[in-house]
Amino acid sequence: MRFAGTVAVVTGASRGIGRSTAAALAAEGAKVVAAARDGGRLEELAAEADGTVQPVACDVSVADDVERLFAVAADAGGCSMLVAAAGVLFKGLVEETTDEAWNATIGVNLTGSFLCSRAAFAQMRTGGGGRIVLVSSLSGVYATEKFPGLLAYNASKHGIVGLMEGLAVEGRDLGISAIALSPGAVDTEMLRAANPDLRAGLGPDDVARLVLDLLDGPIEAMSGANVPLFSNR
Repeated sequence: MRFAGTVAVVTGASRGIGRSTAAALAAEGAKVVAAARDGGRLEELAAEADGTVQPVACDVSVADDVERLFAVAADAGGCSMLVAAAGVLFKGLVEETTDEAWNATIGVNLTGSFLCSRAAFAQMRTGGGGRIVLVSSLSGVYATEKFPGLLAYNASKHGIVGLMEGLAVEGRDLGISAIALSPGAVDTEMLRAANPDLRAGLGPDDVARLVLDLLDGPIEAMSGANVPLFSNR
């Protein structure tokens, strides 16, 4: 129970990497505040976790929703770990990318990560430190192969890396570490929507195990790093 007594906020917790991470943290003793728009799936996760997960249905792109989410974390003792895994993906070439699709992608993936990081940072400062893991993608890693039709998604994931680097600088003297995790093909609903022919080399549980190691291990010297994850098979 290596996370007993800690409070972790996990976004995107209704499915994929976020759900696997929330479940793994709860199994290791953390109080998990699980966020996603799909409240039904969050309730299922909470039932499976036997009381160690507090579900909060919210949209991380909405500032008032994020404020409400972190009020729950404060009531639980204050956020000491944030895993920002919420993400959306809309396919479309540049001329097919509508304002709505662009704004929704940047809003959830990048602005949502910022809003949650800002709220977590304040609670971590008060608590004497903490760890922030932002889930980016190989789409946000310079010089990796990109797929057509993912313009907004790629831009949002590059932005997440820049956000993480800024958090790491500001958190250095406060005991707050920040790191980005950039998986490649992970077997999730999002991958199947993006490219149904792409063979996934990672599962959500594979990524979740690494996230927990980053939250637990001595990573202060790695704060500010973007860790790419390629296939393990």
